[in-house]
Amino acid sequence: MTAKDIKDKYIQFFKNRNHVEIENSSLVPNNDPTTLFTSSGMQPLLPYLLGESHPAGKRLVNAQNCFRAQDIEEIGDNRHTTFFRMLGNWSLGDYFKTEQLTWLFDFLVDSKEGLGLDPSRLYVTVFEGYENIPKDILSIDIWKTLFQSVGIDAKENERIFSYDARKNWWSRSGVPENMPEGEPGGPDSEVFYDFGIELKIHEKSEFKNEKCHVNCDCGRYIEIANSVFMQYRKISAGFEELPQKNVDFGGGLERLAAVTEDKQDVFETSLFSPIIKTIENATGKQYLKNEAPMRIIADHFIASCFIISNNVKPSNKEQGYVLRRLIRRGLDNFYLLNGDSINSVTERIVDQYKDTDPVILEKFELIKNTILEEEQSYQKALSGGKKLIEKELKGERVGDELMGAIDISSDLAFKAITSFGLGPTQLESLGYTFNKQKLAELIKGHQNLSRKGSDKKFAGGLADHTDLTVKGHTATHLMHQAVRDILGDSVHQSGSNITSERVRFDFNYDEKLTDVQITELENAVNEKIKEDLPVFSTIMTLSEAKKLGAIGLFDEKYGDKVKIYTIGGTKDDLKSAFSKEFCGGPHVERTSEINSFAILKEEGVSAGIRRIYAKVT
Repeated sequence: MTAKDIKDKYIQFFKNRNHVEIENSSLVPNNDPTTLFTSSGMQPLLPYLLGESHPAGKRLVNAQNCFRAQDIEEIGDNRHTTFFRMLGNWSLGDYFKTEQLTWLFDFLVDSKEGLGLDPSRLYVTVFEGYENIPKDILSIDIWKTLFQSVGIDAKENERIFSYDARKNWWSRSGVPENMPEGEPGGPDSEVFYDFGIELKIHEKSEFKNEKCHVNCDCGRYIEIANSVFMQYRKISAGFEELPQKNVDFGGGLERLAAVTEDKQDVFETSLFSPIIKTIENATGKQYLKNEAPMRIIADHFIASCFIISNNVKPSNKEQGYVLRRLIRRGLDNFYLLNGDSINSVTERIVDQYKDTDPVILEKFELIKNTILEEEQSYQKALSGGKKLIEKELKGERVGDELMGAIDISSDLAFKAITSFGLGPTQLESLGYTFNKQKLAELIKGHQNLSRKGSDKKFAGGLADHTDLTVKGHTATHLMHQAVRDILGDSVHQSGSNITSERVRFDFNYDEKLTDVQITELENAVNEKIKEDLPVFSTIMTLSEAKKLGAIGLFDEKYGDKVKIYTIGGTKDDLKSAFSKEFCGGPHVERTSEINSFAILKEEGVSAGIRRIYAKVT
């Protein structure tokens, strides 16, 4: 069963249960400049999980392309990949635990509609509780009944395991104590497949000294499915129940392919093996003797191809920085195996994915040229790093002139790494030695700072869903229309970032705004706030939205039905509204809930793009 077969079976299984298939959102969210990549199927659906109505209804299903930069360091084992396809189904206040777990079990074990897996090789985990949130006894009972239906006595601590919030709680920010106010989350129930063969204990695992169990991370068990019961929202006093109880399911397509083919190593499946074979041919090395570097090469260039197909270029910022890191780390391992040209590998990747993702074939020339240019840039970076160190050492002989290695400080090594996008292995190849532990601490500290910044990034351009942030979101709609009224209809929003402290609004315009224009814009927004205009959300067809004159802010795919937010007018006369935009929400109910709006700053951020910082109260 190919990856495409699994995907098609899954979508059809849930369509047969009254789910509507929704679009695969962009890997690089065009409508959300506050998050680097789409990392889960739920990310584009957050407003609807918080209670907004979805145009397609309450039962949804899709296969979402995802990328997780935090998994880069995990690549090299038998199951982690940075790019993956997440099969997902959602209930937005409709069905809950009984239906979800029953349907999931049926899909996994049924040989006609589903994957036909051996149920005796399946193990499950549930939530053991957190503070005033109780243990998930209901899920335990459901799983016992399901296993009993196939003749398996599923006992706790033998086939059903309970874990704390570190393992069986899901939110975008992780464990409950890390969640910001307004963020949704809830207990989850995961399914693992037992390959029956223990591998080397993962050195980073918190369970590395324990006897093998489903979460020990040794590689014997692989997680293949996770049903999140998103029923709570973080508040200052702890947690409150969401207005609706939701199901958010995710199952990695690559891992499901591994278990259907009974391949403990995902890189040996029919999806990856042709790519691995091409790497073997390009390097003259065998996979079984070079598993880790070949896995890194395959994963990093697959991810790079998809990121480039979303028109990202290698750079030192945001998505471009991640892309640069992927390509260079992939090249490091390719060179380590004496690889010559990476072109054959990228060609094979495109060939493998073209049927499910035709855009990757359409963008093949862009992909090939981008990787080639970055490879050339990398060679220059190596030279630049060498010159930087030589200058700091004030002319001491370095590099290939050395009779032996020269020791440099960890601070200097870190400076070369951050200045030129190098890594410790590249510095060693240039002939330098340094305190690896101290350098690792500096790099980790730098990564933690980056993660803290990204932790605040939230779907929909909102850092959280507190009152001030929701007010700021509505204010951007008012500002968008006011900008168009003042500067012309050719002006449109190109991005936003909204927190409780400030609103950041980007728009296309070639000139710096004058003080008069800024004052005029600020006054226009405050005038609409004082008018106490109603805010409506309406679900309509895409053609109806276009006839209405609703503004589609970004170049993204819309389904047959869309959600439009209007400010002003009436429910029966949306055309008279002041603002009409495609949006998922959330918003205030009336503009008077925004007490005031003030522009703090206006500046240029790139060619033809201006940025406004503002504050609401």
